[in-house]
Amino acid sequence: MLKKSTLLSTALFLCSFSKPVSLKGTWEFVGGIYNGKKEGTPTEYALHRKYNENSYEAFAIEKGYEPEKFEAGRYVLNGDTCVDTETFCSQPSKITNIPIHYLYTIRKDTLILKGTLPTGMQVEEYWKKIK
Repeated sequence: MLKKSTLLSTALFLCSFSKPVSLKGTWEFVGGIYNGKKEGTPTEYALHRKYNENSYEAFAIEKGYEPEKFEAGRYVLNGDTCVDTETFCSQPSKITNIPIHYLYTIRKDTLILKGTLPTGMQVEEYWKKIK
């Protein structure tokens, strides 16, 4: 009986460190670092990503205007990696349909994505969960 309870306790302990299986919810961009240059939260508009179980849509939101969808894609979480594939972009994009591997971390209510774009740009983005 003691072995069973020890195994169960160990399993529960290890599960408490597991990563989420989706990023489901709405996240707002709160800044980033691009090739070592810090960029803050935009002041004239907000950028939101609405994640479902395996896809997302991104919107630019400016006071007095309808939200504008500017990007969409799909993603897969595997361990500490998020593979993001943009499938739609309202502007010309060099990353459409190219999987990008990010290391991801969630600290409290903030999603942190770190990776290298196909152009070589080093990216670290911060997204705060709002829903």
